[in-house]
Amino acid sequence: MASSLVYCDERLVVINKQPGLSLVTSRRDPQAAAGRLLDSLSPETREAWGLQAASLRLVHRLDAGTTGLVLLARDADTHRELVGFLNRRLMSKTYLALVWGHPAPPSGDYEWPLGPDRRDRRRMKADPDGRPSLSRYRTLARGPHVSLLALHPVTGRTHQLRVHLAHAGHWIVGDDLYGGTRHRGVRETRLRAVLNPPHILLHAWRIELPATPRLQPSRFEAPLPPAFDAALEKLEMTGALLL
Repeated sequence: MASSLVYCDERLVVINKQPGLSLVTSRRDPQAAAGRLLDSLSPETREAWGLQAASLRLVHRLDAGTTGLVLLARDADTHRELVGFLNRRLMSKTYLALVWGHPAPPSGDYEWPLGPDRRDRRRMKADPDGRPSLSRYRTLARGPHVSLLALHPVTGRTHQLRVHLAHAGHWIVGDDLYGGTRHRGVRETRLRAVLNPPHILLHAWRIELPATPRLQPSRFEAPLPPAFDAALEKLEMTGALLL
């Protein structure tokens, strides 16, 4: 699966990121992540829209395994405006996740503070002395063994959604860093394959921005990757996305 272009104009580029692509940014080479993201698009797309990494500024990042929407600004003023929306919590993000089990209650908030896991530098953990963190969740559909959730990260901590869900006992399907046994006792052959995906089933599905004269339109959605789509099809959950 390659990344795809969702939207492009003279100020803003919106890309549906493929799984496995790292957006880690270093001070030594701040444009490297934008370059990798552009390289994951087809050459025809890059040429048609005149996309060059040197002129793009990454607004936010996703984990390597996470798929979905990433915003890039084409000028300094747009970048400053979008980062300001993020900092003031005016940019609404909706993620979709397929998780193990059935959260109770079916909707609510996870508010555990988060901090680094000193036993494993790759991980974060729920820590009473950590930074305040808030994730909102809503169950869209329940199936055998799993639930489809809509997630709204109010704060933006590293691995926030993954850690909150794992701490609640509902780790994301395919999350090998924070998860446990991949199948959790699934015996049905038809389900075992789709619940053993090649990447974590966490998708940055929708972004909504405040309406401003400079930025139109203000709502974007990214189609699900094939592995996520196949799981929902097999579980008969695709109708839950009509919201």
